[in-house]
Amino acid sequence: MVKAEGVHKSYGQVEVLKGIDLEVKQSEVFCLVGPSGSGKSTFLRCINHLEKINAGRLYVDGDLVGYQQRGDRLYELKDREVALKRQDIGMVFQRFNLFPHMTALENVIEAPVQVKKENRAAAKERAMALLERVGLADKAGNYPTQLSGGQQQRVAIARALAMQPKLMLFDEPTSALDPELVGEVLDVMRGLAEEGMTMIVVTHEMGFAREVGDALVFMDGGVVVESGHPREVLTNPQHERTRAFLSKVL
Repeated sequence: MVKAEGVHKSYGQVEVLKGIDLEVKQSEVFCLVGPSGSGKSTFLRCINHLEKINAGRLYVDGDLVGYQQRGDRLYELKDREVALKRQDIGMVFQRFNLFPHMTALENVIEAPVQVKKENRAAAKERAMALLERVGLADKAGNYPTQLSGGQQQRVAIARALAMQPKLMLFDEPTSALDPELVGEVLDVMRGLAEEGMTMIVVTHEMGFAREVGDALVFMDGGVVVESGHPREVLTNPQHERTRAFLSKVL
């Protein structure tokens, strides 16, 4: 579903990604862990071209991200073409990024109606089913300020799912939540995993990575330091840097 080949990303003189190579299989829950500043979130944002890579190749479901290859050269796609491709990739951020002037239901139907030009009644019906799925059907008429952080994040997940994506990206989806609200968001993500949704999750929730993850990559300093099955990496890390990091978070 996702393939990265020698992906580099710099901001001016600061090299944030220094040649990332990895593959994410269809229906896999792929966890990215590592210290702050290791490049995890930047890599995630490159997958849907919110950040443009400086070198390498990124593919989603066999298609180059943000570019088209003609002969030996890459040509950047127009914004409209990038936006069309981005419809297939759902993204859930640390901060919920809900529209504050819209109810939970309106937040979920906005993109299908405005972007995909879906029939409003059909979009509303599916949005209600999605809110039911994340346990918030009774909050459909509430505004974000009337919801807890965990509820807002679950609405954000429903909103991403409303576009019927083939891939979901989660950028530390529980890091802004009070500890007692973390579980309700992780439960929704567990449900998605069981349904076969391909997910890339940047997370500090090692328990979730161990229980739900199919693959885990530890990143530091813009490179992949270690990768493998989550239980293997978390219980028997091979690299000294991985061991030092895990000793602080487990």
